[in-house]
Amino acid sequence: MKISKWIIVIITVILGLSSLLLSAGCENFDLGSSGGGSSGRPENPGSSNPGSTEVPQPSHSEEEMPDYEPAARPTVEVPDILVPTASGIAVEENGQAIVDFSNKQDGYIMAKYLEVTDMKVKILITVPEGTQYQYTLRPNRDFEVFPLSGGNGRYEIGVFKQVEGTRYSMVLSTVLDVVLVDEFAPFLRPNQFVDFNQDSKAVLKAAELVAGADTFMEKVGAIYHFVITNIVYDVHLAETVQTDYLPEIDRILASGKGICFDYAALMAAMLRSQGIPTKLVIGYTGDVYHAWISVYSEVDGWLDDIIFFDGLKWELMDPTFAASGSSSAVAQYIGDGENYTVRYLH
Repeated sequence: MKISKWIIVIITVILGLSSLLLSAGCENFDLGSSGGGSSGRPENPGSSNPGSTEVPQPSHSEEEMPDYEPAARPTVEVPDILVPTASGIAVEENGQAIVDFSNKQDGYIMAKYLEVTDMKVKILITVPEGTQYQYTLRPNRDFEVFPLSGGNGRYEIGVFKQVEGTRYSMVLSTVLDVVLVDEFAPFLRPNQFVDFNQDSKAVLKAAELVAGADTFMEKVGAIYHFVITNIVYDVHLAETVQTDYLPEIDRILASGKGICFDYAALMAAMLRSQGIPTKLVIGYTGDVYHAWISVYSEVDGWLDDIIFFDGLKWELMDPTFAASGSSSAVAQYIGDGENYTVRYLH
């Protein structure tokens, strides 16, 4: 069904209040995704930067200087990032918004709102099987990246501007027929939820962590254990997080704090920067809205049921729960994964 222009749609924004699950779940967040239909609720799961102290060094006269050169600090090779681009080859635009789908085969579109406005703007992407993904399109910014994560098929794209409260009017729409270059394309690149680039500190940290690692498991294990041991759950943010919250991976890395959305986004960015297909998954753990990740192994396929990785065994990869340290309680809760319900993939 093609969306008719100028219709008024109702988008109900719900900022849920959920209780902390196992001292590590997500409480209040908005991930910008909603269920199928022409309107829905934007159910979105949803960090002190350590300073450095300079140690004074003894001074030397020219005669006292050592007669050797200090060893050069080893450099870490950072892989080239797959950078999304708004090529301008295939676009839908008017005076208010532009959607660039020149690279839809690579699993993404780019969009930009052209007018200066204080009103909210949403972009809705209906994937081939009917689920509707809702994102915030932030005005007065450059192009933002949104994934086509529903595989091959027909996508409906709509840009909506807030009229008043939860009432929005459509300002642009288009329909795309998508054939991906491969199923991993949407899960290897940055997007609005998993936002990183060649200069991101998290990308450099990922390269440092996997230096010397020879296997897929070694790489994933190094990044996974770094995140769960160096990022603590931010209870204050969980209690005060605002609608349309988006992770900033370098802020999370620097502060060492985050909510479930942050854990998943940081780890997904680090893994994708190493060429490892990674899904940021949004759904439910029991009745709590939550975010976690899934990674792809050439041996085992998509590892959807992992949390603890000891080098041999995988169980549901939920970095937030893993970071809680309550391994026995978490494992008992998760069991065979039946407490997890997937809603959206980013």
